[in-house]
Amino acid sequence: MTAPSFQTLALAATAPVARLTLNRPERLNALGATMMRELIEAARWLDGRPDVRVVIVSGAGRAFTAGADLRDSPVTEASTRSGNSWAVRREVGQLGLRMADAIESMRAVTIAQVHGYAVGGGVVLMAACDLRVAAEDAVLSIPEVELGIPLAWGGIPRLVREIGPALTKELVMTCRRFSPAEAKAAGFVNRVVPAARVAAEAEALAAELVRMPSVPLTIT
Repeated sequence: MTAPSFQTLALAATAPVARLTLNRPERLNALGATMMRELIEAARWLDGRPDVRVVIVSGAGRAFTAGADLRDSPVTEASTRSGNSWAVRREVGQLGLRMADAIESMRAVTIAQVHGYAVGGGVVLMAACDLRVAAEDAVLSIPEVELGIPLAWGGIPRLVREIGPALTKELVMTCRRFSPAEAKAAGFVNRVVPAARVAAEAEALAAELVRMPSVPLTIT
């Protein structure tokens, strides 16, 4: 089965490991409405491939993702259309949540391969993945409150689940940057490696997972 083509993603689905790459390097892979819709579509397509057991989610260019694209965000899209009902506007505004849910509910094990910047919604996308490998010089932050908006896309419950309520409150309310080393100490990141090794490390972790029996791995 030939993998679909996308405007904002690159999908290489060579079973048993697929690679799903955010592919807007000129925008630091900012998560716009088009990309979020395509991530939902890609997750559904991959779920129809039982031979794909692990999916590595990464970013092209200099960053994992700079977070929500304010030029092409669901909120902007909803507010600039005329004649939309409240139901339609709400549906568009829920795109980020639907995207994170689609990644999180995938049957395959998902690995976030993080380098450069992972900002706001990028941290939520990391949290939606099962495992996380980060470059030691990556920069993580959740700046939404400072920008005058709440953290959405199910980010709060996902982070509480992964790192607990105290650190979630601190990171979300202070908007301070935090390092992969701190994220690993908090139990959020599994492995931290030099930037030159991050792709190889994600692939090595995927190979470890593929060697495991598929049914108990999926159930776990």
